[in-house]
Amino acid sequence: MVPPPQTDGCEPDLAAVGTWLESNPEILEQWFRHHASTELRKKALDAITSAPVNTIRTQPCLNSNNTNQLEIWYPSGAPKTNERTLQNVRPQCDLESLVEPELFMELIRDIANELNIDVLCHKILRNVSLLTNADRGSLFLTKGLPDNRFLVSKFFDVRHDTSFEEAMRLSRTEEIKIPFGVGIAGTVAKNKVMINIKDAYKDPRFNSEVDLRTGYKTNIILCMPICSYEGDVIGVAQIINKTDNSPEFSNHDVEVFQRYLTFCGIGIQNAQLFEVSVLEYKRNQILLNLARSIFEEQNNLECLVTKIMREAQDLLKCERCAVYLLDLDCCEANHLQRIVERPGKAIQRAAPLNRMVSGSITGQDMIDNFFKRPSPFTTIFELREGGNKTLVSRPSSFDLAGSTLAQIAGYAASTGQILNIGDVGEWLCEKYSEGDAESAITILCMPIINGQRTLIGVAQLINKENGAPFTDCDVSLFEAFAIFCGLGIHNTQMYENACKLMAKQKVALECLSYHATASNDATAKLVKEEIPSAESFNLYSFTFIDFDLSDDETCKATIRMFLECNLVQQFHIPYEVLCRWVLSVKKNYRPVKYHNWRHALNVAQTMFAMFKTGKMERFMNDLEMLGLLVACLCHDLDHRGTNNAFQTKTESPLAILYSTSTMEHHHFDQCVMILNTDSNNIFQALSPEDYRRVMKLVETAILSTDLAMYFKKRNKFLELIDNGEFDWQSDDKKDLLSGMMMTACDVSAIAKPWEVQHRIAKLVADEFFDQGDLEKMQLKEQPIAMMDRERKDELPQMQVGFIDVICLPLYRVLSETFPWMEPLYQGTFENRQHWQDLAEKVDMGLTWIDHDYIDKPIEAFTESEESKGFELTVQTLNTVSSPAAAENKKRHKKLCCML
Repeated sequence: MVPPPQTDGCEPDLAAVGTWLESNPEILEQWFRHHASTELRKKALDAITSAPVNTIRTQPCLNSNNTNQLEIWYPSGAPKTNERTLQNVRPQCDLESLVEPELFMELIRDIANELNIDVLCHKILRNVSLLTNADRGSLFLTKGLPDNRFLVSKFFDVRHDTSFEEAMRLSRTEEIKIPFGVGIAGTVAKNKVMINIKDAYKDPRFNSEVDLRTGYKTNIILCMPICSYEGDVIGVAQIINKTDNSPEFSNHDVEVFQRYLTFCGIGIQNAQLFEVSVLEYKRNQILLNLARSIFEEQNNLECLVTKIMREAQDLLKCERCAVYLLDLDCCEANHLQRIVERPGKAIQRAAPLNRMVSGSITGQDMIDNFFKRPSPFTTIFELREGGNKTLVSRPSSFDLAGSTLAQIAGYAASTGQILNIGDVGEWLCEKYSEGDAESAITILCMPIINGQRTLIGVAQLINKENGAPFTDCDVSLFEAFAIFCGLGIHNTQMYENACKLMAKQKVALECLSYHATASNDATAKLVKEEIPSAESFNLYSFTFIDFDLSDDETCKATIRMFLECNLVQQFHIPYEVLCRWVLSVKKNYRPVKYHNWRHALNVAQTMFAMFKTGKMERFMNDLEMLGLLVACLCHDLDHRGTNNAFQTKTESPLAILYSTSTMEHHHFDQCVMILNTDSNNIFQALSPEDYRRVMKLVETAILSTDLAMYFKKRNKFLELIDNGEFDWQSDDKKDLLSGMMMTACDVSAIAKPWEVQHRIAKLVADEFFDQGDLEKMQLKEQPIAMMDRERKDELPQMQVGFIDVICLPLYRVLSETFPWMEPLYQGTFENRQHWQDLAEKVDMGLTWIDHDYIDKPIEAFTESEESKGFELTVQTLNTVSSPAAAENKKRHKKLCCML
């Protein structure tokens, strides 16, 4: 161990003592712990705490007296003074007393942990001046894309005694850009070589303009590249003249300069990476706060845009901000245009953004583009410097044509590209530099894109507060900013449009409700009419026929069912309200061929017959009977003559509104609309709980008429029957039973007498054929067999399949469980025999199914009809058909649902 320095009675050398203490910290620590007096410890602690300390980062620098002493401050994460520790404390060091290796290491330590790029570059220049005795130095950093790189001055002409504040002030005043390969620094950067010039004025690459402006004469220059880990040039350091008036920088200066810049390159790269990470963190925080604030304000477009512009002003430090919005699609013409548009129309989407600077286009290009493709800005929001209120205008085409700023925004909108103008006055020709663009110095225009990549507007920033052009960092940040703005504006527009559409829907619903309600005259007439008995209408029979009833009589038959079930008295339904409701329900059925009011009446009558003749009222209470009768009468309200599959294929509004059981949901909605109309609510006397229950029952029952729902419930129902279930009072079992009853009533036409069933089957077929015709015309598709008019001869075989798959299994299990419903099963079974016989006759060519009498024999037709190509071989017991007929019979075995 080296002994401590001897004083020999003289004043001790503080530097030597400090160096020895630093090299023997354990002895110092031990002495302080066991031998130092309390007073000495207190003085040492006071000396430490009174010195300037930085607890955030390592920041060694020359002291304020400009002497060659280096103050070593606390490094990052150092213990604080209140922790009573003396670790990581270094005394001031006199640089002049250090030998060169020690000085070199001290100056490396000075920059080793510095992550502030500005402070680091300032230290590098001062330290280099100390190492080489240079008079002053400059440092340039590399910018630009790989194919267009240039140097930008970070600090210029910094002396070893130039303070950091003074250097920063000078750097903000003037920024020097040097392309690679131009001048001394540019040559060094491009060729990655060192240049040592002994006489600057004799070198053609030297630019004497700075000397002429400052009066300072540059004699000698030493310029070197600063490289990264990977060997790429990230900057250039340049030192000028020697303080000792040496005629040149020596080889030793070059060696020291080169060695020190090696460490500087590592430090600069680390500082740049740290700067990027800090900027990214700040950017993420800004955008996160922006997103939070934007999505909190979505009920008013003006408030939202005002908040966006204020955020943009604060973020990018600009004087003015404006947002130009394109047509918001809020006018009636646009709504009508969207209504008549064919589904699947392609949406025009904006291309990815590209950055364009003022050098790539001219002001005349912008003017020409405006006259060729004027942008239809409908609303302009503007926020000026210090303004607390947004200026909102809705310009005309004349106003847009007279505004230079609007034309610049229009160019960005029409091209969909970012436009960054560094000098508006120079970029615009003199003719267009006046008006609203007269005070504009720099402009940044950014297209605003929504979530569907559709251009909805342009954001425009005018004049940075520091007078500088908008940088690439500004553009990148504003680009991310515009994405959030686009989402926020789009969502707010959608919210406002939704509010308007809801208001329109309410008005339309009021109009429809008025016109959908039966008139007072018709209601008063029905109220006064006498209601015949149920026997006169044959309501108790499963063979009820409505063909001979007039429209007025169908309404009377409906009212009679309510009266027979004692529902009017039981639930205090005003008789006039009941009459108006029945007439309103009848009015809201469209005049389609099958799914019309008379079909609803037949379904309701079958349910009534189930209650009375089928004894099912034993399993239902009065409220459930009321709900099921209402559901039967309303189960096909506003039927359009097309099924759910057609709604889905055509992407109709109903299919968009309801993804499953499309028409059934619509039927229930129509039912609710009628009940909510004035003087039509037959449930008005019910308690809130009963009202909720009956409405739930009506909804479930109507949805059960979707055969897709029937197939889902059938297996569960059959499982209960197989288990011998006889108690149907629980809610789940009651829902299953009600659903099966609704399906049985909906297809009950299959159990009517043959003459009636045959006639109804033709109505069903005609309605299906009409849908098939629509599919051919609108969708250009070949419809399925049961909707193809050209395959109408397959109707009998399809009816057989329908009966076998749906009707007979359902009626069989119902009749076995509830024997009083046997007539439904028996009627269906007999009709199956008729359809099977008819199908066999059709296969043999003995029948025309499109005549009034479907089973009219072929022999009854005239000779002219026979001569059109019908050649038959008829035998007494067996008929031999052609190969084509045999192939046709195979197709008939497809099972299709007719109802």
